[in-house]
Amino acid sequence: MKALLRQIRLEAQGIHSYRLEPLPNEQFPQFEAGAHIDVSISEGLLRSYSLVNDPSDNKFYEIAVQLDVESRGGSEGIHKLWQVGQEIEISAPKNNFELDETAEHSVLIAGGIGITPMMAMIARLETLGKSWELHYVSSTQSSAAYLERLQPYENAHVIFHDNTMGLRMDMAQIISEAPSGSHFYCCGPERMLVSFQELMSSKPEENVHYEYFSADTDVALDGGFKLQLMRSNKTVEVEKGETILDALLMAGVDIGFACSEGVCGTCEVKVLDGVPDHRDHFLSEADKETNKAIMVCCSGSKSETLVLDI
Repeated sequence: MKALLRQIRLEAQGIHSYRLEPLPNEQFPQFEAGAHIDVSISEGLLRSYSLVNDPSDNKFYEIAVQLDVESRGGSEGIHKLWQVGQEIEISAPKNNFELDETAEHSVLIAGGIGITPMMAMIARLETLGKSWELHYVSSTQSSAAYLERLQPYENAHVIFHDNTMGLRMDMAQIISEAPSGSHFYCCGPERMLVSFQELMSSKPEENVHYEYFSADTDVALDGGFKLQLMRSNKTVEVEKGETILDALLMAGVDIGFACSEGVCGTCEVKVLDGVPDHRDHFLSEADKETNKAIMVCCSGSKSETLVLDI
């Protein structure tokens, strides 16, 4: 759907927020805390960004984009090309990072731009009158977004690495001191997410929620297998040096993708037969063991043939 870019605001060093509004006489779908939208930056280039604003207000969507110095065209394209008044193509909201609204207490842990989905969660938890705490770490105060919005909350704790004499977030202590039955949410750099998952290994799976915004993914490029596309009635060879996604696109298969790192879930495809070589950070370990889905942007195949529901 189309959206009108109404406002661009500097939120922190290298981070801009973008207020998107519906076109005249149209309305955005409602969304839930933790949701994201895909935005079209240029032809064939999509990226996913968390919705920051209060889910109770669907008169607009707000996203925040951090300029990545190693950008492959996504954040750089937005920072350089987007202008107020421009029409932007976006998807309807999707949610892979859902807030459990029944939890008595929620612990939110964010690193850097990972604060974005937490802002919508905080707004929703406040509306519900639920107990919550936020632990937010940023390299510097100048690079930390949404500090003004967080200032009224005594239960929002922020650490800046540059002026804390080496102090680091003690995630183990945060988790151990949380009330029994708490739900835990984490979004941040890969190293933070890996530590979080290790520390949460003894917690009930339904109480543990996390979302990657980027990852150093070991993309499968070995090739040497076939894709059997059931609905398209096609067979596609995946050659050495290319991903499944590359092979599908070269074969003229229309398939959605965004991050190309296996973190957003946009390119998920149902597997009917064969054994995927899972490289993504999106599917849970339990999901991977079933071999019923694959992220084609980064994963490969352990079997000679993968049968896909495409």
